[in-house]
Amino acid sequence: MSSPAPLVLVDGSSYLYRAFFASQQADLRTAAGRPTGAVRLMTNMLRSLLKQYADSPVAVVFDAKGKSFRHELYAEYKANRAAMPDDLREQVEPIHAIVRAMGLPLLMVTGVEADDVIGTLARQATEQQIDILISTGDKDMAQLVSAHVTLIDTMKGEMTDRQGVIDRFGVPPELIIDYLALMGDSSDNIPGMAGVGPKTAVALLQGIGGIDDIANRLDEVAALGFRGSKNFADKFREQEAVVRLSRQLATIKTDVELAVGPADIGRPAPDVAALQTLYREMEFKGLIEELGDTPAEPQAVTHIEVHYDTILDEAQFDAWLQRLQQAGTFAFDTETDGLDYMQARLVGISFAVAPGEAAYLPLAHDYLGAPPQLSTDWVLSRLAPLLEAADILKIGQNLKFDRNVLRNYGITLRGIAYDTMLESYVLNSTATRHNMDDLAATYLGYKTVTFEEIAGKGVKQLTFNQIELDKAAFYAAEDADITLRLHQTLWPRLEAEPTLSTVYREIEAPLVPVLADMERAGALISIPLLQQQTTQIEQRLSELETEAHQLAGQAFNLSSTKQLGEILFEKQGLPVLKKTPKGAPSTAEEVLAELAETYPLPKLLMEHRTLAKLKSTYTEKLPLMVNPGTGRLHTSYHQAVTATGRLSSSDPNLQNIPIRSEEGRRIRQAFVAAPGYKLVAADYSQIELRIMAHLSADEGLLQAFASGQDIHSATAAEILGLPLAAVTTAQRRNAKAINFGLIYGMSAFGLAKQLGMSRAEAQLYMDRYFARYPGVLTYMERTRQQAEEQGYVETLFGRRLYLPDIKARNQAVRKAAERAAINAPMQGTAADIIKRAMLKVSAWIETTPPGAIRMLMQVHDELVFEVREECVDALLPELRQQMVEAASLAVPLEVGIGVGDNWEQAH
Repeated sequence: MSSPAPLVLVDGSSYLYRAFFASQQADLRTAAGRPTGAVRLMTNMLRSLLKQYADSPVAVVFDAKGKSFRHELYAEYKANRAAMPDDLREQVEPIHAIVRAMGLPLLMVTGVEADDVIGTLARQATEQQIDILISTGDKDMAQLVSAHVTLIDTMKGEMTDRQGVIDRFGVPPELIIDYLALMGDSSDNIPGMAGVGPKTAVALLQGIGGIDDIANRLDEVAALGFRGSKNFADKFREQEAVVRLSRQLATIKTDVELAVGPADIGRPAPDVAALQTLYREMEFKGLIEELGDTPAEPQAVTHIEVHYDTILDEAQFDAWLQRLQQAGTFAFDTETDGLDYMQARLVGISFAVAPGEAAYLPLAHDYLGAPPQLSTDWVLSRLAPLLEAADILKIGQNLKFDRNVLRNYGITLRGIAYDTMLESYVLNSTATRHNMDDLAATYLGYKTVTFEEIAGKGVKQLTFNQIELDKAAFYAAEDADITLRLHQTLWPRLEAEPTLSTVYREIEAPLVPVLADMERAGALISIPLLQQQTTQIEQRLSELETEAHQLAGQAFNLSSTKQLGEILFEKQGLPVLKKTPKGAPSTAEEVLAELAETYPLPKLLMEHRTLAKLKSTYTEKLPLMVNPGTGRLHTSYHQAVTATGRLSSSDPNLQNIPIRSEEGRRIRQAFVAAPGYKLVAADYSQIELRIMAHLSADEGLLQAFASGQDIHSATAAEILGLPLAAVTTAQRRNAKAINFGLIYGMSAFGLAKQLGMSRAEAQLYMDRYFARYPGVLTYMERTRQQAEEQGYVETLFGRRLYLPDIKARNQAVRKAAERAAINAPMQGTAADIIKRAMLKVSAWIETTPPGAIRMLMQVHDELVFEVREECVDALLPELRQQMVEAASLAVPLEVGIGVGDNWEQAH
């Protein structure tokens, strides 16, 4: 069932370029000469789009700075493109700021392009049956079009669905990649095949099929009769490697690791004050008037008076050191030559003691003509007592990174009191992104100097040690100054909300050093085992392809939906479970999954897709991420990303390592214990169901957990009126589906689909459930009402979870917010409990013998430890007790603990 309000993804990079060139003739500028044409045109395009899709969640996606993975495949990729015009470069940051002030998520992922982020979200949305509208002018996006994905070009007023792709290019979406690979793309410098233009490409793709088909059936090309068809086979053999490379370059990635998914993208309210400030800077008088005649109350001045020092001699250093010691509380920030916390080296440090009073201490600027700088060793030996003093309070933005960098120099940062990233996150996790630039714009109405403005962009971007001192010094001192000002703005707001300040003081702030220590500990992986798994997967993929061809009775492209549809539904006569809007049989993943339960070919295809993703995402990638100095894998944990308080991780994303399939679980086998140690996995059992029992206070659920019964069997027995011993495996499975389904607001329709029963049967099942557990229904109704009245719900520990769509006019959007309202207190409370457990366990570890146990990873409701073999038996009972005591619920918490030589054995 398609939602009437699709998720809209805007290709920001494509539209900004088009807006720039479309506005060239007018040459719009401020009175001071600042170019504004592209910003004005793109702002108007976004405003028009937001009005047209008033009920839709919208996100804007831009290319990240630097090269993408395609440059590694082909050094000449986009090499023929001219450098970004200076007038356009000046307008990038303003449009980013306006997008954020409009309340729209702005997505950029390093190492990939905007197309790849959009492609990943489009795939995820399709799997979740969410309709997507991609606002772009890029022809490459045609490959993403499907039953759920449509393109819109607002500049031309054109919408493109599947038939639109065929009408425009002569081939369907599934052959667009091959079309681009054959023709090449001059704008991206994709070479393609010499002599092949649109007509030849279409003739080949219509007459033969994709590139794999062409390669296998070259003897049939001459009969197609297009110009050059007789000599085509020899030319293709000569250029096949180039064509296949071109296909790789033209293929949009759909498996990018993202911090958000389609369901996480909402429609927060715009920040009117920030928009007013930005529109004034751009001198957009008409837009300012449309925001309202009454200007918003200024949260801070847009131009600030500052006095920033650059510390270049010992006398200056001693004077500032004394100021910092006397201040008792100060803001500071480290500047480094990179973002990998394990390898980053200090370039300088900045400090602020009062608004506008800051200094930068350069340590390692190495450009030609750099002034003499104080010795890093001498400076750090003098700073170490200050930085390690727990009673001198530090203010920072993402202090976990600074702590890790300082650890590279043997300094343990203490006195971590105020992290503005976490202050903002606890105050309202969904109001804005929590980086310093966005926070300054949102809470101070101030535009900071961005790194790109002093370092440049792309391949010519400088590292901080290469930046001239005057630019670097202001940038760094401003970081410390603005961090201090943000703290002075955010902290009073937190203190005015006692429950929120408690969440900050007792959970988020103390967790910073714990996470930093986990990150530095890292995890040991077996590279030979992963390489062996890669080889095995490659062999299996080859076998599956051969088996699929045998089952089909012919060779075909396993990725071609057209060929797949012909084979499955025309040749093999499989039942058509779903059709596309144009009436063609659907080959969507959920269709193949259902067919795979009965028919062998779809089952092979599903296995092929799963293994291919495991190979590209894990077995090939993880060995490349091992730190050369430690020989271990070091992830980054993020406290301020998810709306519910859950931790996320990246490089690698530990949360996404699959555990349900046998092949996926093998990935965990590669996470191994160091010699002399065992891996220990401690996992909260059914924690969200236990939280549901506590929050709902339902007597039946409380009794089931209190008596230690299997909750799913107990539920089945209650609903069906059976003795507990009489519950069958199938009945327990059904009860499990409804237990977990209710947590996520599953409807009778969803339950029916999952259990393979009629909607009426599923509704009867749910009615019986609520009759037996009336407290659950009361909790759900009460939570919906509270969410609508307050605009937020809370966890057991007071974390606030805002729901901006709870009063949306669109019913589908509002219902989704209501489901989130029911789930968020449970998921958020579970997040709080695992964090509290990490704090308790970390404090307990300090009391154990040195080196006996250390915490390595946190994944979902699980903590993973490395424990000396001889200490396992003695430490595990206390470890379990520490985790059980992390929270006191109306039902007991249960922690399962496993031990092994690798993570899979321990889990």
